[in-house]
Amino acid sequence: MALASKTLLSLRHPLSDASAQVEILENKLNLMPFAERFKETGEEELVATGIEIFQVNVGKLCNQACKHCHVDAGPDRREIMSQETMRLCLDALAKTAIPKVDITGGAPEMNPNFRWFVKEVKALGRHVMTRSNLTILLANGFEDLPEFFAEHQVEVISSLPHYSPSLTDKQRGEDVFSRSIEAIKRLNALGYGKEGSGLIFNLVHNPVGAFLPPNQSALEKDYKRELSKRYEIAFNRLYAITNLPVGRFLEYLLASGNYEAYMTKLVSQFNPVAAKGVMCRNTISIGWDGYLYDCDFNQMLELKVGYGAPTHIKDFDWEKLNRRKIVTRQHCYGCAAGAGSSCGGAIA
Repeated sequence: MALASKTLLSLRHPLSDASAQVEILENKLNLMPFAERFKETGEEELVATGIEIFQVNVGKLCNQACKHCHVDAGPDRREIMSQETMRLCLDALAKTAIPKVDITGGAPEMNPNFRWFVKEVKALGRHVMTRSNLTILLANGFEDLPEFFAEHQVEVISSLPHYSPSLTDKQRGEDVFSRSIEAIKRLNALGYGKEGSGLIFNLVHNPVGAFLPPNQSALEKDYKRELSKRYEIAFNRLYAITNLPVGRFLEYLLASGNYEAYMTKLVSQFNPVAAKGVMCRNTISIGWDGYLYDCDFNQMLELKVGYGAPTHIKDFDWEKLNRRKIVTRQHCYGCAAGAGSSCGGAIA
């Protein structure tokens, strides 16, 4: 089934007046709402299958302002998770057996309580992942972070849109590629990305432009070959992630006139297998202010968990959240297109 004639649910974008443009274009496209399309999987509703990942956005402050950033993070953002809210997160975690904590931002390391939070999560016996932009590891006051990560066995996941310097810099900023390579070498020197070290270092590929990512497995082989040959660096896994029409990438799509074509592509590439495995089913996302979301993308659109589930970490209720119904809008097509997309890369 390709495009269907249904009334489209409007995608609201809180960062600018883009929502008005999006609503006009969506009405013109008249695509089937994602919640209806999901029924092609054989399930009537998209519901959580059990929380395995506790994803915490500790703030939107960042030393970079990447063009594809769905968080709209940057040096001028002041939204920072307080230690009080972090304590609420720890209290909620302690009452569950959720095995993984995924710390993100912004540049999460720029939260003044970042290291304290990592130590406290590790004290609860949970696996910690952090989304590092790499260049922060070279900034004043942050140079010892690789050693901190290694000491606490933190899994590091970092964006490197391409092994080509020009394509990476086009998306992330001037000289970001060269600084990223330097940071990776520091991580490698500690054992990160090396087989048998126990220190996991994964890279993330986002397409540079309005395209779906290529085959993840083939791309990983290309990355490993080229990065080893050109720079003698190593990593464990590559995650190929689809750019969703949210944040700065949405602004790009609208400004370049690519929104309609991109949404049409996402909808036409709908894959029921990928849709059944979307990350919101096993993840809960906590915003910098403690509000709860089904995923990081819904968080940026201010679409809190719904259907009677508690909306703030202070009211965390495992039973109500573990099998909750997921809040969907049209951007969800991005996670279900082609091989699918999640914070852990391709799904199908």
